[in-house]
Amino acid sequence: NVSEYTALNYSAVWNAVELISGTIAALPLNLMQGRDKNKRIAEDYKLHRVMHARWNPYMTAKRGREGMIAHVLTWGNGYAEIVRNGYGEVVELWPIPPNRVTPEMRGGELVYRIRVGNEDIYLPRERVLHILGPSYDGFIGYSRVAMARKSIGLGMALETFGSLYFGNGTHLGTIVSHPGKLSPQGHNNLQSSLVEKYSGLGKSHKLLLLEEGMKVEKYGIPPEDSQFLESRQFHITEIARWYNVPPHKIKDLSRSSFNNIESEQRSFYTDTLLPSLVDLEQSYDMQLLTDSDRDMSGRGRLYFKHNAEGILRADTAARATFYKELWYLGAMNDNEIRALEDLPPRPGGDVYYVPANMVAVDAKGLPILPQKQTQSPEPPALPSKKNGEDTDSTDDRRV
Repeated sequence: NVSEYTALNYSAVWNAVELISGTIAALPLNLMQGRDKNKRIAEDYKLHRVMHARWNPYMTAKRGREGMIAHVLTWGNGYAEIVRNGYGEVVELWPIPPNRVTPEMRGGELVYRIRVGNEDIYLPRERVLHILGPSYDGFIGYSRVAMARKSIGLGMALETFGSLYFGNGTHLGTIVSHPGKLSPQGHNNLQSSLVEKYSGLGKSHKLLLLEEGMKVEKYGIPPEDSQFLESRQFHITEIARWYNVPPHKIKDLSRSSFNNIESEQRSFYTDTLLPSLVDLEQSYDMQLLTDSDRDMSGRGRLYFKHNAEGILRADTAARATFYKELWYLGAMNDNEIRALEDLPPRPGGDVYYVPANMVAVDAKGLPILPQKQTQSPEPPALPSKKNGEDTDSTDDRRV
């Protein structure tokens, strides 16, 4: 029985869902304001605090966003109720279980029918934050678990087989034959005797004593013949394919090495996280911001932005290289780097540096050399005084 709930009992599915939702929710999400080069974090807006720090009085923003993304990865849809104050500002978000929600069109307007007990409650589009996965109509996302039901079911069946095999202790499919015909009572006595004495993990590998010419025959396919371990290993890759993650991210290191692990990490960001980050940012902009928020001509528009640099927090060497390259290009100064590391600014740290051997080029790729400053010509020297001549003559004064 494979459902959105039971599928999480399969370790590969659980790990994939936890990995993607936890990684995205751990990235800092900021409400930005500005245009062109003048941008800032809009910390003075209540919406920023809701999405960055606290969803509601009982949930942090990280927990709220993580749960919604996990719903998208299993059910295909994530829902949350939007609570606004009297000024129209978003002040709280409350998660809604996706199995209780049904989007409907009523009178040309999109509404959400929510089942609460035995009652249906209808919320307008403005009251619901809806994040959906891949969809055929743009209103309801595909359930990834439903699409992968056969693959997940086979993996769960392998785990059930392994637990029963090792739980029973004896080899699965053993036949005990008796040369004569047993009465129903004798059959029950023999079966209960064998099960009580030799079945179970703690009673395995004991000496089996048979009487009256009975024989034991092995029946069924041994795990090594059915490639039990190989099948379980393959299904980790199968789940990684369904969730579009590198196999090593869900603990399959059979084909990983020091040479390809770095490229696999980049693949996880570009192929798995980046499409989801763009979709989340656009959904937040469209559903949580008003038209005036998106077009503030004076101070600049508002928009959401994930800080993907948070992925580098666990890798100090990569983080140091990232800062170093930006510092050498003159894109960041000392205090900007220190601010990202939660360090106080230092005097003189607001200066930008660039390499001295770099020059600008024009549209044709030719270097733009600095123009030399034109110096005014020095006045001509006065003629030297000759013997017997008056230096105060008109010609001398004119010169």
